[in-house]
Amino acid sequence: MIYPEAKIFVVSDTAYSVEFGDEISPAVAARVTALTALLDANETLPLLEIIPSYRSVLVIYNPISTLAKDLPGQLKMMANQLEELSGKAGKTIEIPVCYGGAYGLDLAGLAADKGLTEHEVIEIHSSADYLVYMMGFMPGFPYLGGLDKRIAAPRLSIPRIMVPAGSVGIAGEQTGVYPQDSPGGWRLIGRTPLELFNKTRPEPFLLKAADTVRFVPIDEQSYRALGGEPLD
Repeated sequence: MIYPEAKIFVVSDTAYSVEFGDEISPAVAARVTALTALLDANETLPLLEIIPSYRSVLVIYNPISTLAKDLPGQLKMMANQLEELSGKAGKTIEIPVCYGGAYGLDLAGLAADKGLTEHEVIEIHSSADYLVYMMGFMPGFPYLGGLDKRIAAPRLSIPRIMVPAGSVGIAGEQTGVYPQDSPGGWRLIGRTPLELFNKTRPEPFLLKAADTVRFVPIDEQSYRALGGEPLD
């Protein structure tokens, strides 16, 4: 449910959590995005960091500021005066994906488990628009909502020691993309040549919360042409 009024919780002596509901939904995410944008634009509150998640915003503040004692009331007032869609709209990003084979080691097994062909899984996965609910796990990793339940699948019982950067995976009713080489337990169905995170760029992150992602199937030749590393 969406709370009639936002709830403010003490997380530590330097942080509050502003929560908008107990569900993961676009409506709750819109409120999270709106408050994040509002706080990010505020230059008077003693804020050190603003971290949005599925249904809340973590606000880390300077406790020695003379304004710190007024922060809970300010947060509550701001959170309860938001227009649901008043947050800054995100951008739409198309992410090319080479599905299956060595690029998506779990695609064949997932298709068999679901009684689908690999082509049907690819078509279902690439036909949806996905909302970036939040970033986490590692720099640049997007948690994407909107996965069709027909291809939802649990994490692997034994995670892989190394998942290549660019791998596109499924876990539960989410999909996501590994921005760096990493251990991981998501079911891998493809790989993108795009860099989701590069600390040397002026804007290191390709995606942000509230963005929309569309996956576009490509073949191996196109994958290599776009800079993807070949898998021998």
